[in-house]
Amino acid sequence: MNKELNLIGLNKKPSETTVVVAMSGGVDSSTVAGIMKKEGFKVIGITLKLYDDSKQVAVSKQCCSGQDIMDAKRVANKLNIDHKILYYQDKFKQGVIDNFVESYLKGETPIPCVQCNQTVKFKDLFEVSKELKADAMITGHYVKSITTNGETNMYKALDENRDQSYFLFNTSRDQLNYLRFPLGGMMKNETREIAKELNLNVADKPDSQDICFVPNGDYASVIQKFRPESLNKGNIKDTSGKVIGVHDGIINFTIGQRKGIKVSDKEPLYVVEINSDKNEIIVGPRDRLGKKKISLDRINLLGGKKEFQNKILVKVRSTGKLLEAKVNFIQENKAEVNLELSEDGISPGQACVFYNKDKLGYKVLGGGWITK
Repeated sequence: MNKELNLIGLNKKPSETTVVVAMSGGVDSSTVAGIMKKEGFKVIGITLKLYDDSKQVAVSKQCCSGQDIMDAKRVANKLNIDHKILYYQDKFKQGVIDNFVESYLKGETPIPCVQCNQTVKFKDLFEVSKELKADAMITGHYVKSITTNGETNMYKALDENRDQSYFLFNTSRDQLNYLRFPLGGMMKNETREIAKELNLNVADKPDSQDICFVPNGDYASVIQKFRPESLNKGNIKDTSGKVIGVHDGIINFTIGQRKGIKVSDKEPLYVVEINSDKNEIIVGPRDRLGKKKISLDRINLLGGKKEFQNKILVKVRSTGKLLEAKVNFIQENKAEVNLELSEDGISPGQACVFYNKDKLGYKVLGGGWITK
């Protein structure tokens, strides 16, 4: 006789189900560990040490700092679950930080959180979870994973303000079938209430802010640390090609930026292009920011291309709205996206994530990296 599916959709009793919970030390992953323990699952908590802390980082509000590792250990002790710390500084440096630095030097605006999920979290930690013979890997991300007819799909979270589906577009089909996201159907305040009920020390801990290895959001200082030559002066030009100023390094600029250009004109100027080959910043009026056509490469699809026969919805930045678009696949991993309406500030290095609305919500179809 078949047993009923357990809380994470597996045909096993919780007491016979081993789960690995990725514990960052924040309230979300700690609450997930608490929920799994309370439901009777065999829980192994794993915390990743991703970089060597400076004093500035160790006391900051960023994820995976020294304080977070201590908080994760305290939560594991409180819940009486196994807890391991994996030292992934080298993997993180190669897979995330180096990519971040190189991307900025090319005039792009990278999103290292996607790289982190794609490499150390969902690749390396995924493999460790399998080695530990865990039945599933659980994270505190705010996305829904819904399984129908034996196939798991990813959907936007119930809490629109917390939805993290944009950052997880590169998840593979194998990973998605193994991963579980218990917070996808909760609001953030519900998560904190559960943490308080479980008497977890992180119940009132502030959310992490900015990129984990960038103290105080100072990107330029991080890039300068690894590539001191990156702050080379260069020309600032208007859209006609006229030199109208000098910049102190293209790493200080992103597409759509208005403040800090230090060039005046009769109307506000925005960064409309970054030419890394010539070390130039191109500025112009706001109406030059709008784009309707985007080129993508390194596309990851979670399903077939049949869902792209009609218009779909896309997101071109993590905080952006959903935009109607038509996607034309050029090669296996390249595509051209044609937006219904023009959008400002689209930047190479960011992701364009595909969605489709069905009766279960906004399903993630995959995405790709913006090249131009």
